[in-house]
Amino acid sequence: MGIVLFILWAFWLGAVYIREQEVGIVIKKFGSRSLEPGRLIALANESGIQADTLPPGLHFGLWKWQYRVDKVPVVRVCQGEIALVMAADGSPIPPGRILARAVDCDHFQDARRFLTGGGERGRQLAIITAGTYRINTELFQIITSYNAGELGMNSEYLRVYHVSPDMVGVVTTLDGQPISEGEIAGPNVPAHDNFQNPQAFLDNGGHRGLQEQPMLSGSWNLNPWFVNVEQVHMLEIPIGYVGVVISFVGRAHIDVSGADFKHGDLVAAGHKGVWVTPLYPGKHPINPRVMKIELVPTTNIVLNWANRTEAHHFDAKLSSITVRSKDGFGFNLDVAQIIHVGALDAPKVISRVGSMQNMVDHVLQPIVGNYFRNSAQDFSVLDFLSARSQRQSEAARHIRTALGAYDVQAIDTLIGDITPPQELMLTQTDRKIAEEQRKTFEVQEAAQIQRQQLVRQTSLADIQQQVVGAEQGVSIAELHARAAVKKADGEAESIRLRAHGEAEAIRATGNAKAEAYRAGVESLGSESYTIMQLMQIVGDKNVRIVPDVAVTGQSGTGGLADALLSTMLQSGKLKKS
Repeated sequence: MGIVLFILWAFWLGAVYIREQEVGIVIKKFGSRSLEPGRLIALANESGIQADTLPPGLHFGLWKWQYRVDKVPVVRVCQGEIALVMAADGSPIPPGRILARAVDCDHFQDARRFLTGGGERGRQLAIITAGTYRINTELFQIITSYNAGELGMNSEYLRVYHVSPDMVGVVTTLDGQPISEGEIAGPNVPAHDNFQNPQAFLDNGGHRGLQEQPMLSGSWNLNPWFVNVEQVHMLEIPIGYVGVVISFVGRAHIDVSGADFKHGDLVAAGHKGVWVTPLYPGKHPINPRVMKIELVPTTNIVLNWANRTEAHHFDAKLSSITVRSKDGFGFNLDVAQIIHVGALDAPKVISRVGSMQNMVDHVLQPIVGNYFRNSAQDFSVLDFLSARSQRQSEAARHIRTALGAYDVQAIDTLIGDITPPQELMLTQTDRKIAEEQRKTFEVQEAAQIQRQQLVRQTSLADIQQQVVGAEQGVSIAELHARAAVKKADGEAESIRLRAHGEAEAIRATGNAKAEAYRAGVESLGSESYTIMQLMQIVGDKNVRIVPDVAVTGQSGTGGLADALLSTMLQSGKLKKS
């Protein structure tokens, strides 16, 4: 009974209870004032849908005969998602705009502030991020991933947008000022937090359409009614290359190339044109829709005028050079040209010719081809073949000078295969064979002559041995004769000297003896001295005065026999017993 009385009392007082997860939307059935034409939400207690909602709790004074309270669930936006908002009331969107401006209204939870603060009806710039919100759904239609399909939208558009690593987001805005005449993209605008704050973008003069500013890797709360994003790979400049930036957007074109560079314009970074500073190896967040990057190799580049192509394919259109010689023959040349472009010279090259392929097709090809065609006319085919190294050196000097005017360094020019006319080579081959045969005959003839000379020399060598023997015999005889003469001369001289010496000795002896004799004679007298001399001689010469065997004159044989025996004993022939 008490509960019934409480319900009746609450009904009499117009009480309404709102749960925690509900929002009470009040609709005044009638009143003293009606809404102005074109308005849907009442702000001054007019009859109709009221701007203010009922929070959780018990509310009084909402008489059933005058008010209707619709209880709707709170709005939930899941993590990783966003919600779009469409306002059913507010000021009209100004001409030239497609989205309603953002108004500070506590994430659309304060309808009164939205309407009094200049909120506009229609699709809103502002979005709702993850969370739970008490929103007057009679004023604001909330589009989430749950009801997107019912409203003809793809639920994927209502997810937080992710830009993958190593990717760049190319942004196109759908609202803002029109892009200025002569421009292809809107300029960079500050303070819009990577397009997450569309109102700041518009307030700072943002333009609709393609944007210069790219979006980097990360997760972003983007309004798909305001912005579209296309992901492209970051620009990667490999080692051995630089990237020359050709910008189609930026500040006004101001040439900074200097007075010496008369074949193109260079601008500082951030300006429209060819940037004077290249991009070095690495990854760069470049917007390819507003900038073009020309990769320029900074290592040596080999270009072949032949039936082969290098990995860079710059020489894919090049082929062997057909030339005509002084004697009217046409023949083909294979040529390899090595070039180098410095990193700081790369912008000059691109500014002048547009691309490295243009450099090869429109500069190198005519320079190299025409040089060899002109130079070949001054020589015969055979002269060109025989003086190939000289032709190569001359070509290298000429091409180096010509390419220097284009800020390209010519490292070397190399002549490869030379394909002369077949008929000329056939004649040359026959002549060469005949020449070689002649040389062979000459060699054989020389060998025969050499063999004859060898036989002759061998015979002469054999005779020469005898001649040498005879000559040696003569020489020996002459030497013997000379030796004999020398010996004879020596003996004669010796004899002469000995005779002379003996004569001198005899003379001296004689003089001495004569002197001694005179002295003896003077002292003893001549007769006495003579007898003394005789006795000395008998003593010196052992002259026997008495005979060893004396034979008497008596008759008979005894005397002779005794004498014979005495003689034999004296001579030793008969031994004594």
